[in-house]
Amino acid sequence: MRTDYDTAVLGGGFFGCMTALEVRRRGGRVVLLEQGDDLLGRASYHNQARVHHGYHYPRSLRTALRSRVNFPRFVEQFGFCIERGFDAYYAVARQFSKVTARQFRNFFEHIGAPIERAPAAVRRLFNGDLIEDVFRVTEYAFDAVRLREGLRRQLRDANVEVRLRTDACRVRAYAGGRLLLTIQTPEGTAELLAGEVFNCTYAQTNRLLAGSGLPLVPLQHELTEMALVRVPEPLLHLGVTVMCGPFFSVMPFPARGLHSLSHVRYTPHAAWRAGGVSPLMKKNPGADAPCSPRRSHYTWMVRDAARYLPLLKDCRYEDSLWEIKTVLPVSATDDGRPILFRRDHGLTNLHCVLGAKIDNIFDLMDELNGAPRQGRRSA
Repeated sequence: MRTDYDTAVLGGGFFGCMTALEVRRRGGRVVLLEQGDDLLGRASYHNQARVHHGYHYPRSLRTALRSRVNFPRFVEQFGFCIERGFDAYYAVARQFSKVTARQFRNFFEHIGAPIERAPAAVRRLFNGDLIEDVFRVTEYAFDAVRLREGLRRQLRDANVEVRLRTDACRVRAYAGGRLLLTIQTPEGTAELLAGEVFNCTYAQTNRLLAGSGLPLVPLQHELTEMALVRVPEPLLHLGVTVMCGPFFSVMPFPARGLHSLSHVRYTPHAAWRAGGVSPLMKKNPGADAPCSPRRSHYTWMVRDAARYLPLLKDCRYEDSLWEIKTVLPVSATDDGRPILFRRDHGLTNLHCVLGAKIDNIFDLMDELNGAPRQGRRSA
């Protein structure tokens, strides 16, 4: 039997949940389909949990400005899951950095992001032979578990129907301008009708398109490892990022009470583009494969990071989070993170959505509501 909805949203990550809530405000019957056992179980959890304020993007003015605008909006709306109990510092390396310390400070003073030189006691934690300068900034982390609980309540209160363990395999045009989705559930194959469909499946965006014989979206994928560690006590209430190039970040990870450690060189394990053959699954070149753990790069991460911040040698490794990071190819040139929002992709009323940062959500909400761009960029 076919169930008829006004809107179907595919993907129960942060962007899928927020899209479902937004379209529900317009009225109509909305269903949210999630392949996994729970909401926010993949990329929305397997990341560094950073609420960006722009400091990560000194080479992308547009992305830095959008983060600067969206940061207070995110903190206000999602205050229930924000972790503020640490001090955030950005350090600029003397060699191989793509910006100097002076350029870094001038850039963020120019866009109005809070920045000041770190206290001497903090600067002494770093290797002065390798670090040019260190700056204190305003940046927070989010607890993905609390975020999931909050969104689950909001979806329930908004009467959005949530179907877990439901995989959308195919979409095609149907009578009356509606779309027919073929779905796979634990009970078997079924179909549902929707007036419009939002494909918010992140790394699996092209899986539905390939299965439906539709054009793929140009995307770049990486299999990534985020190490989770216990840091020594002097670093317990610090978040540190060394910029800007082949460097690293160590940030509080509130959902586990640990710190995450990522390294630009060692966090990626494999890379491929949409339409190419994934190194994780050879059978379907149009699909974005589920990730599978590989041998950890943690030892290499921490050895290199400890050259810049010597106390990191005393970290204790606990675990690794594995995920497929997905960005637009244009992001490779300047580290920018524009959202992807493609209306009517291959079929009328089929829309593809991808956001690479959690604060991008407000750019998506503005796109959905037709707000003026004001420096926003979508693809």
